Amino acid sequence: MPPAITTKYAQPGHRARTTAAPASCELETRELAGAVGQLYRGRKAGPQIGMQSAADIEYDTGVEDTDWRDIQASLAGEEESYARLVRRYEPQIAAMMWRFSRRPDQCEELMQDVFVQAYFSLPGFRGDGPFVHWLRRVATRVGYRFWKQQGRKNKPQPLGDIDPAIETPEAMDPETASEIVEALLSELKPPERLVLTLQYFEGCSMKEIADRMGWNEAMVKMRAYRARNKLRVIARRRSLVEKLQWTN
Repeated sequence: MPPAITTKYAQPGHRARTTAAPASCELETRELAGAVGQLYRGRKAGPQIGMQSAADIEYDTGVEDTDWRDIQASLAGEEESYARLVRRYEPQIAAMMWRFSRRPDQCEELMQDVFVQAYFSLPGFRGDGPFVHWLRRVATRVGYRFWKQQGRKNKPQPLGDIDPAIETPEAMDPETASEIVEALLSELKPPERLVLTLQYFEGCSMKEIADRMGWNEAMVKMRAYRARNKLRVIARRRSLVEKLQWTN
């Protein structure tokens, strides 16, 4: 049995508490709304992220000594060592899982799933890269599986009124920007939605997305291309082109 995993977001066996979005997510969502507009206009849109992106981190650097000691101690049965790993990386995993579900209870359950799955998979961690990269891979697959499970239940999200005085997506308040982005992405299939989420929220390269999911890089590029084209169609169908002045 895994040790009891206690985070500031939820405790196993207890009802999840309501939490606000991780601090960085609102800014990232607003910036992604601008990136979606750039995609529609056919401009090159690089990652728009308010925190250090995965692309800014050396991908093949080794595991940190502190993490390695805690991993080895955890494998030897020391529960507090794994608890330290959870506390060390829960803010990053919280931000990731908020992108897969903005319902606090679901987000907290996903976090629990990530750390429990990581615990059972820990013997397979080879230590040939940072532990956080491996943990992000686990988190990505947990989130992707959640989207696939939810796929048949979810309907496209409704889109409320947009203030006509808003001139650019960057000028929107975070709540409005979040609503727009989530409404657009909710109509994509899980693989396409995942690629754009990792590219624009996480700043992942095509190679990093492929590595996280076990896909080949050509498949990732194809899904990104299809997802962008579909977003253009969705934006026009939902009359977002005129509302957001994506006509240039």
